[in-house]
Amino acid sequence: MVRPTSVMELQSKTTVYIAIGGVLALMGGIVYYASLDNESLEQAAIEIEGIELNDINRVTNQAEFDLVFSVANPSEKTFTVATITYQLYGDGTLLGSGQYSVIDIALPGRAVFYSGAEIPLTSTFVLDKGAVGEETYNAMINNQISTYRAEGMLTTQTAWSTLDIEFERFFSAN
Repeated sequence: MVRPTSVMELQSKTTVYIAIGGVLALMGGIVYYASLDNESLEQAAIEIEGIELNDINRVTNQAEFDLVFSVANPSEKTFTVATITYQLYGDGTLLGSGQYSVIDIALPGRAVFYSGAEIPLTSTFVLDKGAVGEETYNAMINNQISTYRAEGMLTTQTAWSTLDIEFERFFSAN
């Protein structure tokens, strides 16, 4: 025997379906609103400002360098930089990879890039003698590398959006 469906049961199902549809529409609206920042975030500019020897550890055969990136915001949207990951080349030879990261710091605690701002961000790059060879290592610590190239990813963030921007930049030391 088929039990007749009451009007109350149909209204309950309809209410649930409408609520689910409303939540999905709200989520779609949030994603759309967040994507409006992407065009502004894509305008972020990065350059290598300099590289400087910081420390030489003769026990571990490693040298620490300060690699300074200059990040600029030509757009009207305020953002922060979460990470800069890169591979560093000296005179065409791969020296290694490095990273500037403040991903573990909340957005309000990071350097804020207002419209027109240009801020230097320093990354510590560790050069390992065993990885690059003695000749390249000595050239680096004696400031004999003439051209540097960094290629990598700049990650910019707003409160609503995160965008990764690929870059390749050159720096002439002499």
